[in-house]
Order: sequence, then C-alpha cells, then structure tokens
Amino acid sequence: MAPFLELPEVPRLRLAGLTAPACFVVGATGADGLTRLDLDIVGGRIAAAEGEPDATVETGGAFVLPAPVDMHTHLDKGHIWARTPNPDGTFESALASVGADREACWSAEDVRARMTFALEAAYAHGSRAIRTHLDSIPPQHRISWPIFGEIKEDWAGRIDLQAVNLVGIDRVDDGPEFREIAETVAAHDGVLGAVTYPVGDLDQRLDTFFQIAAELGLDADFHTDETLDPASATLRNIALAVERTGFVGRVVAGHCCSLSTQTDEVAAEIIGRVADAGIHIVSLPLCNLYLQDRQAGRTPRYRGVTLVHELKAAGVPVRFASDNTRDPFYAYGDLDMLEVMREAWRIAHLDHSDDDWIRAFTTGPAETCGFAAAGLAPGDPADLILCRARSWTELFARPQFDRIVLRDGKAIDRRVPDYARLDALME
Repeated sequence: MAPFLELPEVPRLRLAGLTAPACFVVGATGADGLTRLDLDIVGGRIAAAEGEPDATVETGGAFVLPAPVDMHTHLDKGHIWARTPNPDGTFESALASVGADREACWSAEDVRARMTFALEAAYAHGSRAIRTHLDSIPPQHRISWPIFGEIKEDWAGRIDLQAVNLVGIDRVDDGPEFREIAETVAAHDGVLGAVTYPVGDLDQRLDTFFQIAAELGLDADFHTDETLDPASATLRNIALAVERTGFVGRVVAGHCCSLSTQTDEVAAEIIGRVADAGIHIVSLPLCNLYLQDRQAGRTPRYRGVTLVHELKAAGVPVRFASDNTRDPFYAYGDLDMLEVMREAWRIAHLDHSDDDWIRAFTTGPAETCGFAAAGLAPGDPADLILCRARSWTELFARPQFDRIVLRDGKAIDRRVPDYARLDALME
C-alpha cells in the first residue's frame, strides 16, 4: 500500500499543518484537546519550525503521535496458538495450555523465532520500546533470559527492550531458587516480577520480594488480581508492603481486574493506598475482555478493566498495554499499540474525559519504565506515527492500515511478517 504522504529525504523537512494532541505541545490549546502545528525534522530529530526548510510537505491535517511504548507484553508466549490453543477461552485453561506448551516446546530456537516475529510486527506498527514478561519457572529462566539478552542487543536502535521475570508469588522466598531468578534478572538489567493472588503468607512473601529487589537495585512489576473475585485484593497487600518495607524503587501493578468488582468504599480505600505508595497501574483491556467473565453459554457481564478513571483522579499514574498475542491468554492481537488505543478508548470510555489520556500509551509508559523520553518537543527523536485522520473520531474510526511510521525522521518499511514463517514451529 502506497503511503498517503510522500516524504522527501532532505536535511530539513517541514511537516506542515499536522493535527496533534495538545498535551504534547507546551502552551497549546484547542478543541477536543487537539492542536495544529508544523514540525521540522533535522538530523533525525524534531526541531522548531523556524527559518526556511529544504522541503515542505503539506499534510492536510494528518494526525501525528509520538511512537508508543508497550509496557506489558509476553514475547515468549506469543504466537503459540496454532499448536496450543485455549480449548474454552478460560483463564484456567490458558494457564494449563501455556504450561504444557512451555515444557514441551520452549527451546532456545523456538523462543528466539517467536520473539523475533513479534518484534518485527511491533516495529512495523510503530512501537519504539517494549517491556516483556518472561516465564521464569525453572529451568525456563536459563533458556529465555539469555535469548532475550541476545535479542535485546540485536534490536538496539529499533526497539528498546526490557524484561520482567514471571513466577507465582508462592515461589517467592529467600531460598536459592528465587535468588537465582532474581540474580538472572539483575544480570540483564531487568525488573523483578511476580503474580500475586491470595495465599496465607502473602505479606511475608511480599516483604521478602521487596527486600531482594532492594538488595539488587531492581524495580518491581506485578501481575495483580487477574480475576473478578472481590476476595482477591492483593493490590492492597502490595501497597501496604511498599509502605512497610520502605521500598523506593518503581512499582507497577498490572491487570487489577477485581478492583472493578469491589464496593465503591473498598475500591476507594485501595486506590488511596495505591496512590500513597506511588504504585503505577497498567491496564490490559484486550486480554481482560477475552478471559474475564467467560462462562459457556452465558453472555459476559463484566469487562474486567480496572478502575482507570478513579485511579487517575486519585493521582495514580495509569498506563495501557497490549499484553498477550495469539496465545492461550489472548487469541488475537499483533502488538499494535494503535489498536490498543482504539479499543481502550471505547472499552474504558476514555472519550468525553481528560484530554491527555493519549499519554497513557506513549510518554507515560516511557516514564514508568525508564525508557528515553520521546514526545513532540524540539530535540525529541523523530520517532512518529502519521495517520490519515484529522480528529479523534477519524483516528479511531479506522484501523489506520496506511499509517506512516517514522524512525529517526525516515519512513520505515511497514510490511509485517508472514504467519507462514512460523508453520514449522507449529508442527
């Protein structure tokens, strides 16, 4: 598909008449939180539109966004659906199916091929940085983490990568197994992770978790309350553990589905504790819609999306991300953050709300994860997405298949990898 704009390669290129979210432009105001601006690109970076450019492209109001950051993915699980589908779409079957596939198939070659495939798609869609969780139940951590390290080097300059170990909270203790996992994470400049759910000694395990994270200088990232059962309120436990241990690293909690089924009073109490503890929340609306409240023969009543509006109103940094891709936890997806934006806008009613929600997919995740800042300000890298749209409704009404992705100010080849390339792995 031909790009809708032709961008000449010149020393100073001006993109004139762009439509941009006003929250990215200092001092800008406009209807629906949008503004018009001209951007100059010089040496792969954004420059103020001053002086005479070498070429000017009239964009016709094309929508411009900074390249997104996808801060919660599972590159190691991705694209196994063809050989190990979820038989009934439930969370329990997803756990069992992935566990069986991991034990049978996750060699270094298999993990590398699928991760690379997923990254090629993410790059073509426009993402500039990704945080992935890696299943780290021994002995898988000795396979996946070294492969991740090699892939991280291979993709430097295209997608910045960061990884989090994924194990259940019941494996977190001060014994040699979890210590080895944590030291593996530290050796790869990663983030310490765990899945929290109600266990009898949860507080003790969380204290140990934060003690080890502090010793190794690691931030923390949890899968939290991925259920609609209000009896699962481990987000509160995490917040209390942060306060109790005095942990000073960045803490992220993902999913937090059961917060949506608490009473208003309980939800407000938990949200207050989260705000006090400085925890960042990442919502995964596509995966949560797929798994939560799924019962055979019954229409789902609940979305499974956490209380993003209430959390943001309380001062909690709220982000959105892709989560799983074509595996038993989510049968669809392609690590396309523009798709995540489009669906989250509808699912979570981000329209008719604050004008800066777009930060939750772009500069916000970068800040949370510590990736380099990249917005629309002079000096920022010209890592951009241009879409044939002039308003929010035009942007999200279509999938934007003909978007233009700029990296260092130059349009990239947006062809996505062919699924047939994975056929041999699926046999």
